[in-house]
Amino acid sequence: MKTIIKGLILAHVLSLSAWAQQGGNPIIKDKFTADPAALVDGDKVYLYAGHDEAPERQQHYVMNEWLCYSTSDMVHWTAHPSPLSVKDFAWAKADAWASQVTKRGDKYYWYVTVEHGTIPGKAIGVAVSDSPTGPFKDARGSALITNNMTTETKIFWDDIDPSVFIDDDGQAYLFWGNTVCYYAKLKPNMIELDGPIMKVNLSTPFTEAPWIHKRKGWYYLSYSTEFPEKTVYAMSKSINGPWQHKGILNELAGNCNTNHHAIIDFKGKSYFIYHNGALAADAASFHRSVCVDRLYYNKDGSMKRIVMTTEGVK
Repeated sequence: MKTIIKGLILAHVLSLSAWAQQGGNPIIKDKFTADPAALVDGDKVYLYAGHDEAPERQQHYVMNEWLCYSTSDMVHWTAHPSPLSVKDFAWAKADAWASQVTKRGDKYYWYVTVEHGTIPGKAIGVAVSDSPTGPFKDARGSALITNNMTTETKIFWDDIDPSVFIDDDGQAYLFWGNTVCYYAKLKPNMIELDGPIMKVNLSTPFTEAPWIHKRKGWYYLSYSTEFPEKTVYAMSKSINGPWQHKGILNELAGNCNTNHHAIIDFKGKSYFIYHNGALAADAASFHRSVCVDRLYYNKDGSMKRIVMTTEGVK
């Protein structure tokens, strides 16, 4: 009987894996994935996500590692071994929260949110690799951002959700925050700040999850607002602002309180990558799943509201 049960479980797992290869949302169906970021590198897209590992019915985040997937068509995704975990940062103690990977030269830099081991509060670290699939290692041996470096708010979790952007002139910027959106220049080595930490002035409430991208001379800052979260965005002709609020980009994600996203262009099309609670039978905000849908622009450069689908992209 045990053999039969094991066989049924294995068949179910294999069925889920095959289903994941056939497209549709969520795009990853054998694990709970959250806080997506994506990197276009040549003819592939690399997806980086946190791994929601909370036991069933447990109402808090359990996240110890980050996951990596790749695709050549946005439909079929290949899983790679986990290239990074909290344990790879000797100074950190917990929480593999939101992150983003960028490429500079022949190196890949991974900016992550963790709980600092000795300085109270969340912190941002950076890891480096010669490959987009890793393995990655701590590039500094210490945090890039710690809670005592930011004083706009007294909360312990305002230094989260790093988003890195390299402008056309080669200058790199790091955006991050919760309740306050911070940004700073990065040095060419990508592991040190190059100047003061600055505050982004926005006309609508900023909660978390900033994402920066640029298109046809416009800078776009999209981020989560309120709680449960929606994604809104602002536009500017300068990365330093002023930022003009443009409205909602993505609505409430169903049974999931958070709304974290990435925006990319790949092979002539634009994509919006996000998470929801579609695969969760319970504890949806702690058992999230990454999805992908198309993103479209209006003639004036503004973005059309995302239509979240179960079919996903074709």
